[in-house]
Amino acid sequence: MTHMATLLDKAQLFRSLHVPGTPVVLPNAWDAASARVVAHAGAPAVATTSAGIAWSLGHGDGDRLTRDQALDAITRITAVVDVPVTADIERGYATDPAGVAETVRGVLAAGAVGINLEDTLRPVAEQAERIAAARRAADETGVPLFINARIDTHRLPPDSRTAWLDETLARARAYAAAGADGIFVLGTLTAEAVRPLVDSQPLPVNVLAGPGAPPVSELAGAGIARISAGSSIAEAAYALVRRAAHELLEKGTTAELEGGFDYATLNALLLTEPPR
Repeated sequence: MTHMATLLDKAQLFRSLHVPGTPVVLPNAWDAASARVVAHAGAPAVATTSAGIAWSLGHGDGDRLTRDQALDAITRITAVVDVPVTADIERGYATDPAGVAETVRGVLAAGAVGINLEDTLRPVAEQAERIAAARRAADETGVPLFINARIDTHRLPPDSRTAWLDETLARARAYAAAGADGIFVLGTLTAEAVRPLVDSQPLPVNVLAGPGAPPVSELAGAGIARISAGSSIAEAAYALVRRAAHELLEKGTTAELEGGFDYATLNALLLTEPPR
């Protein structure tokens, strides 16, 4: 099977997983090892977290990675799993639509079949141009890249849910017209809060799972099509590092390490080639 045929198959599979009410659940990974663990746990696809990748490379989150660093990380992840991979590319690692298109071509060359592209509340028309450029770049390759448009209305003042909903819906409709395939809304949202998003705009809706969020079953009941962990698993992993380090340094004990992978199991998981 050719590389492009494999990408096409994975892209079509990933797209088919977005079913409102029966959401695809994505525990996000940030390096090859975490991706292999997530896939081995049974995830039907692997999503990256740009925050986790940035932290693992010694950077803070927030568009501080270079395009090359991000694409290198995506390439390492796609090489070790056989399931579709969708990549968090932050703002597209570009200042203009042409640069976003270049990043998208790099994402496909790296073997991923989906992206998250955040709007940082930039003017709607400007973000729509960036999404349209991503759509054209993907379509020119013949691979139906899933463009998940992140709408950053979580940055609005929290005192008006009406303003939040109106702005989110306006952006969702504009991004759908520009070629987006889904919308991603951050924040700890109740099922009641997300129902209007599902009902009042045309795209599948992605929300976060994590501390304080409703369980998957409640979000599914509201018609959500995709649930992802975002950076929360990476945060928990690094919190374990902190707890274990403090315990060892201050008490000389290692109770925090109970329940971890044993060396042989984790090593064997990484030694095994993924099926192709």
